[in-house]
Amino acid sequence: MSKYRNKKVDFDGYRFDSLKEMRRFKELKLLENAGEITALVVHPIYRLDINDEHICKYIADFNYKTKSGQVIVEDVKSPITKKLPVYRLKKKLVKAILGIDIVEI
Repeated sequence: MSKYRNKKVDFDGYRFDSLKEMRRFKELKLLENAGEITALVVHPIYRLDINDEHICKYIADFNYKTKSGQVIVEDVKSPITKKLPVYRLKKKLVKAILGIDIVEI
């Protein structure tokens, strides 16, 4: 059991931090199989560098492309984890450095 009362789940070769994250993966796989999204990536890693110095990395839960070609970066968050200072800082860094808005599920 983790400190946020979520239960890690192994499914389809991946380890998800929660049942909610695994359920979202299943939804995204259905969308991908239906042709609604493409290029689904589980746990993509984003380097956050400033002035050629590595600051940290951000690991999202998913990214994928919509039919229009837009890349969506998702993170499955509970109300508690949305408020964590480290997450909030990384979310701001991802936006400032990479221009990516994280979609919270």
